[in-house]
Amino acid sequence: MTPAVAKGSAGRLGALAGELKSLRERLRAGGGKTRIERQHEQGKLTARERVALLLDAGEPSFEIGLLVAHDLYDGQAPAAGVVTCVGRIAGREAVVVANDATVKAGSWWPETIKKILRAQEVAMRSRVPIVYLVDSAGVNLPYQGGVFPGQYGAARIFFYNSVMRRYLRIPQFAAVMGPCIAGGAYLPALSDVILMVEGTSFMGLGGPNLVKGATGKVVAAEELGGARVHTEVSAVAHYMVKDDHACIDRLRHLVAELPLPSIPSTRAPTTPKRIAYELYDLMPDDHRQPYDMRAALECILDGEGLDEFQPGHAPEMICGTAYLDGIAVGVIANARGMFKNPAGGPPHFGGIVYAETARKVAYFIEMMDRHRTPLVFVQDVSGFMVGPDAEHSGIIRAGAEFVESMATATVPKLVLTLNHASGAGYYAMAGQGFDPDFIVSLPTGRMGVMEGESAVMALFSAQLAKLEEAGVPVDEDLASKMDEVRADYEHQLDARFAAARGFVDDVLLPEELRPALGLLLRTALQNTGPHLGPFQVGGPFTQGPL
Repeated sequence: MTPAVAKGSAGRLGALAGELKSLRERLRAGGGKTRIERQHEQGKLTARERVALLLDAGEPSFEIGLLVAHDLYDGQAPAAGVVTCVGRIAGREAVVVANDATVKAGSWWPETIKKILRAQEVAMRSRVPIVYLVDSAGVNLPYQGGVFPGQYGAARIFFYNSVMRRYLRIPQFAAVMGPCIAGGAYLPALSDVILMVEGTSFMGLGGPNLVKGATGKVVAAEELGGARVHTEVSAVAHYMVKDDHACIDRLRHLVAELPLPSIPSTRAPTTPKRIAYELYDLMPDDHRQPYDMRAALECILDGEGLDEFQPGHAPEMICGTAYLDGIAVGVIANARGMFKNPAGGPPHFGGIVYAETARKVAYFIEMMDRHRTPLVFVQDVSGFMVGPDAEHSGIIRAGAEFVESMATATVPKLVLTLNHASGAGYYAMAGQGFDPDFIVSLPTGRMGVMEGESAVMALFSAQLAKLEEAGVPVDEDLASKMDEVRADYEHQLDARFAAARGFVDDVLLPEELRPALGLLLRTALQNTGPHLGPFQVGGPFTQGPL
């Protein structure tokens, strides 16, 4: 253990990292030991075992949405019953979706749909293959109102299937490794290749019980929709394999046969100037305190460091070019602390966006977009400056220019939240609503409209002013209400709260940042076309005019 780890492990980031590790361990256990054993007794691997075999050993992988729904349903829906991740299969980047049958038989909760759609959008936006490992009993019926209807209900999965097949030409492989029932059968049916496992897989619009109730016919599952029926009789499926291991081997072979896309040239990565564990010490125990953002970047970027753009102008915002895992990137990061105003006047506060800040960043983004250089936003932003001086400087117009340049940039955009992600500053720094390719956070990330103390002032300032004017102290009831607001904001600002609702793709430990960002950047670069919205019809896989 390095001194940095030993020292930092006792700080705020170290404590949050420990809590995150415990939460991850519980969630990755799925439905628990008994249900895992039952899966094995049925001759099947678990979802996580399947994914581990499918992905290249020793290569980085990135799980999307592990924390989704962890604080809902009394904890009975770990990871929303589905594993979604980005990794490498036979040397190429791909997306994997695997139903976890140890969690309510792999049935679909509302959040399951959200995770599957997010995984499909990653595949569409990045133009990488997607593999579905299907083992699901279908809709979780008590929650069907959040699964079945709506624009982003289960039907959206099949819409994305169809767009990928017909227009984007994104390879889709489906392995039915357990039950695949009712409308869920359209997911493999709309894929390019379907594999089924002999003896353990079933695919049908209705199971034996439904068939009996609807038609009066009694039929066994294997006879109705087993692997042999669908590969030899109906011809719905394409390959029958003897067990899960053979299925995974065939999937890896199929992906390996795909032609490799051409991506922008890269160079050999160089070792960062600082080790990742130094972030444990660099991040302050009090989120309101400043720290050295440039030093934090040195834990992540390649060793050549950052070539800064206009370092003496609007110094509260760091812009510059660097390499990340051997790939050229444009970096935009909020510096923290207090900075001398080069134009004279009051100092500027780090984490605040001023009119000069916004114009500097807007110009830098547009330059990076012209150069086709991916953007990495490192957030620790408290919002835009307010007050007469700010308004007179034209901050509304400057802020609009910042937002527009970010929103319309067509290069890949990755977002890392280190600390604050507040107010309209969060939006301008490529917040989720602007469809960055990926968005991740340290455990210290705090996403919200404002901090709890600011919310207390906004809600209770009038009452406090009246009490102060009357010379009356704050009574116990008002103090209690103020404390409740602080506590509620503290809970909702937690990075785990954001991750549980899919506002970030994952919460990462400092030592995980660089390999994860490198993998995600290489994945995003598979699409050389515009990165606007969840997907764009057109690009390297599209054939013919639309």
